[in-house]
Amino acid sequence: MADYVYYQFVFAAITVILLAGSLLGRMNFYAWMLFVPLWLTFSYTVGAFSLWGGGFLEKYVIDYAGGYVIHLSSGVAGFTAAYWVGPRLSHDRQHFPPNNITHMLGGAGFLWLGWTGFNGGSPFAANLIASLAILNTHLCAAMSLLVWVSLDMIVYKKSSVVGAVQGMITGLVCITPGAGIVDPWAAILMGVLSGSIPWYTMMVLHGRSAFFQSVDDTLGVFHTHAVAGLLGGILSGIFAQKNLLKMMYSGETYSLSDIWLLGAVKQTGFQLLGALFITVWNAVVTSLICVLISRFVELRMNEEDLEIGDDAVHGEEVYALWGDGERMPTSHRRWQMTPRIPSICLRHR
Repeated sequence: MADYVYYQFVFAAITVILLAGSLLGRMNFYAWMLFVPLWLTFSYTVGAFSLWGGGFLEKYVIDYAGGYVIHLSSGVAGFTAAYWVGPRLSHDRQHFPPNNITHMLGGAGFLWLGWTGFNGGSPFAANLIASLAILNTHLCAAMSLLVWVSLDMIVYKKSSVVGAVQGMITGLVCITPGAGIVDPWAAILMGVLSGSIPWYTMMVLHGRSAFFQSVDDTLGVFHTHAVAGLLGGILSGIFAQKNLLKMMYSGETYSLSDIWLLGAVKQTGFQLLGALFITVWNAVVTSLICVLISRFVELRMNEEDLEIGDDAVHGEEVYALWGDGERMPTSHRRWQMTPRIPSICLRHR
């Protein structure tokens, strides 16, 4: 039981970290410290219980490893919180390049590796479901990455490392709700869709929509997690195999019938119902939490602190680069002196 509690705790911790991606660059740190326990208690926990812990949707909605509980909820809650917190400074919003693409690639590798553990470990056993989940995770992520990069090359005439990582993430998110209960061919098809539909919403629709432009979602968490998580949940209802569901859920009464098409349609309806509940609950509760916190602490950093950055918030810089605004002590100023030829060299000229 202790292992299971820790496993679920990490799920919860990851969800709020994903949510934070929508708020980077301007949320008051004190407001954030209040937001985390309140959101985990009143928003995440209710969604997790409803779908996983014996709640009213557990026997109807398929969410193998958190497509709805983790990704849809973090994307919706992050977008909602970003609305209440407000945007970054205009110049930060217009020009926000990656800090270090090499480190980003390293993190992406760890993320892909860790996803293997989450999806593979969700059955809590080393069995057919676990091995199938691992295979499907890699198939969907790889295909999604390939499709995203291909679309970048077709539309923008160049590939992008950041785009490749985005495609990888949307593939991992999409397969999460159905990793162990769909066939490999379905995982590949899910990868095609997860590499194209979130690409369209992020790269095309986001720029054209006044709705998306009005909210400063720093890392595009809504597209990579909410859109991809919703897509994965719907596709899981369509492609889920009845024999795999029985192995995973030990006889729980899901709606898939012996007539595949009829069962898929019915299950897709339940998947949409589950998505609606998670979306509405997170939007409402996140809004209430933000409004409550704003009565005591400003949600957004003030303009002066936003100009300064981390030093204003924590009294320290993320990177201490030599000469970057550094005030060197007197003992170090000798490095600024004009170099002199040693006297011993002058004697032998």
